[in-house]
Amino acid sequence: MTEKKTATVSTPLPQREGEGVGLSSLYEQSRELICGHSSAVMNAVRDEAFREFSASGFPTRKVERYKYTDINELFAPDFGVNLNRFDIPVNPYDAFRCDVPNLSTSLYFVVNDAFYTKALPKSHLPEGVVIGSLKDFATTTHYHQLAAKDHDAVTNLNTMLAQDGLYVYVPKGVVVDRAIQVINILKSPANRPSTGNTVLPPSSFVLPRMMVNRRVLIILEEGAELKMLFCDHTADDCHFLATQVIEAYVGENASLDLYCMEETHAKNVRVSNVYIDQQANSRVNHNVITLHNGITRNKLDLTFSGEGAECDCYGCVIADKHQHVDNNTLITHKVPHCTSNELYKYVLDEQSTGAFAGRVLVEQGAQKTSSQMTNQNLTATKEARMYTQPMLEIYADDVKCAHGSTVGQLNDAALFYMRQRGIPLEEARLLLQNAFINEVIDKMKLEPLRDRLHYLVEKRFRGELSKCEGCKLCK
Repeated sequence: MTEKKTATVSTPLPQREGEGVGLSSLYEQSRELICGHSSAVMNAVRDEAFREFSASGFPTRKVERYKYTDINELFAPDFGVNLNRFDIPVNPYDAFRCDVPNLSTSLYFVVNDAFYTKALPKSHLPEGVVIGSLKDFATTTHYHQLAAKDHDAVTNLNTMLAQDGLYVYVPKGVVVDRAIQVINILKSPANRPSTGNTVLPPSSFVLPRMMVNRRVLIILEEGAELKMLFCDHTADDCHFLATQVIEAYVGENASLDLYCMEETHAKNVRVSNVYIDQQANSRVNHNVITLHNGITRNKLDLTFSGEGAECDCYGCVIADKHQHVDNNTLITHKVPHCTSNELYKYVLDEQSTGAFAGRVLVEQGAQKTSSQMTNQNLTATKEARMYTQPMLEIYADDVKCAHGSTVGQLNDAALFYMRQRGIPLEEARLLLQNAFINEVIDKMKLEPLRDRLHYLVEKRFRGELSKCEGCKLCK
């Protein structure tokens, strides 16, 4: 087995099951190059992540948290990686003519994994708030502290290879009234001449594949408040594999609303791991929305570290064709008097596959815990598949915890009732699907996004959302 090399390209080998050999070799051969285009803080944790990744490799489907998605298969193809940090020309304002426009937000762009500094908005930020390139602002106190506890293979891979990302800091007592909207644009250098500035080998120009490793660090100090919306879009019709690790520290009495929306295309693979730590009396509202994708694997690990904290975690998925969406959550109650609520809903059509595995862990001594987990799913065809696994693990005796899941099809009686009143079958199906998924959307506290999503969901059910409306780059 040999590595492929060019003067300006580092590409991994196909992986053997559970090993990740090619990616380990990539890091060993390119370590100096990777570190040279990043920061001391990010570089300080790379070697330890590399050692863990090399020792364990990717998990197989025998590992409980990965039983519904074959990670080895996702990383098996030969992807190009822009380790040289060559500039990929894109005008984000020209590219961004999407269905989710600027919703009276402060608008920022991340192109692949790099914070885009050429199109910064006029400052609407309160004094002391920092939003910028992760490699410029990351601190040793917080970077990789939450993620390292998980020992996750994808997180370790991301830590090995990520060279930049997004840094958000809100100081004590500061309220950011204007929501922060971050547009993650995946852009390939495909079809550019092979001049030495390309990040992909010439043989890849016919069917280009590109791996992107993005990192996000969010720090909210005591009493701070922030609303953030991440929108994932693709600006090229090529194969992308995007890994993303988000670490969010929510201080005492702080409040974070975190919305993550994916509207990419069928050739996109997204593997996202989100880690949130909540201190006393803090509040988190986490929403993940999958409107269009190829293969998506979202993982959320949320920990209550201070008493009186609350979280609401919502997810909605609309999938058809051969799309695959896997949401995996772990909420850990380490201390008493905390409240968690989860609601995930899926609508699956054609040959699509959905998976939800949610686990609530109530540790010893975490008395007066309140937790509710619900997963409800519609399968519109006999070929669609849904796997659901809600779990409770409780080591305290004074708690109120419940969980449940349902999988079914549209109500025949309701369809008959609507058709008797002159509503065509397809329109009746659409109305019922809309009503089903809108329960999640209505819980979103960012009102402009909530209103826009009602419109987008209807378009999605009508099959009109194969790409962003008016997008100039995705042909």
